[in-house]
Amino acid sequence: MNIDQTSDGDIAAITRTAARVLDGVRTAVVGMDEPLTLALATILAGGHVLFEDVPGLGKTLAARSLAAALGLEFRRLQCTPDMLPGDVTGSFVYAPDSGDFRFRPGPIFTGLLLADEINRTTPKTQSAMLEAMAERQVTVEGHRYPLPEPFHVIATSNPIEYEGTYALPEAQLDRFMVRLAVGYPEPEDEAGIVEQRIRRQREHTDVDAVIDATELIALQAAVERIHVDDDLIRYAVHLVRGTRTATNVAVGASPRGSQALILLARAVAAIEGRGYVRPDDVKRIAIPVLAHRLTLTPQAWAQGVDPAGVVSAVVNTTPVPPTVADAVALRP
Repeated sequence: MNIDQTSDGDIAAITRTAARVLDGVRTAVVGMDEPLTLALATILAGGHVLFEDVPGLGKTLAARSLAAALGLEFRRLQCTPDMLPGDVTGSFVYAPDSGDFRFRPGPIFTGLLLADEINRTTPKTQSAMLEAMAERQVTVEGHRYPLPEPFHVIATSNPIEYEGTYALPEAQLDRFMVRLAVGYPEPEDEAGIVEQRIRRQREHTDVDAVIDATELIALQAAVERIHVDDDLIRYAVHLVRGTRTATNVAVGASPRGSQALILLARAVAAIEGRGYVRPDDVKRIAIPVLAHRLTLTPQAWAQGVDPAGVVSAVVNTTPVPPTVADAVALRP
């Protein structure tokens, strides 16, 4: 493979644009640098994002601000137990003027869909998003309707409440390239959140668009040309295969996990200003990419084993290919 597949100008454009997008989002969101960077990298890699953490940490604000900065058409879907699949995909409605039924597109026909509290809606409605996330299309009453490009889903989930919630099935979780935890902010960041709200003198925040959908598609195409060494691909595969034989794991990550590791690592490398992927890029994203794809044994759940800990142990015990390590050491 030729390391010059992506020009220096393309890489510089990705890095510069990513910095402007993140700076724009930071005008509304405080103290979420790593989750925001990985969320942006996921979109550049063509994937979908799941934010899972306790309420009140700014997950919805982060998703809305990211959509605004990317210049994408944005729709928010507040998931509830009584929501039907047609409320997501759209449905046929009767048109009195013509006497026939016409398709009325649902909120999923947008550039970025925020599925807020996705675990509050039923599995039947959750599965309505499955085809859209995997194939960029929906099928309603036998009719296929392609979704606009680009199309991305950012979903939020509350992991601490169980009453009135429905756990996402493994097939749905596997469609999310990453699952990100926001975490409580540091004291100075939390103070900054309060100070920012006082200065704003209103609840609503505005984030200016940095690029538009057409420019985002061009950046995504450039990310697709980022160089990846063959040995690094095998390293990612070894990591994923390690999750399948790890202690306390009933079902490990699928080949979709191997692809996600490489696809996201390319976007991370581009954001960092490099036209090639390093092992550290893969290690950095291993937990967000793989932890939600693991099914632990019942004994592991009873013992409180954390999937993130399983992935971390696999990363620590999987050797980096020496040829990749040597080549990376020689590059700037």
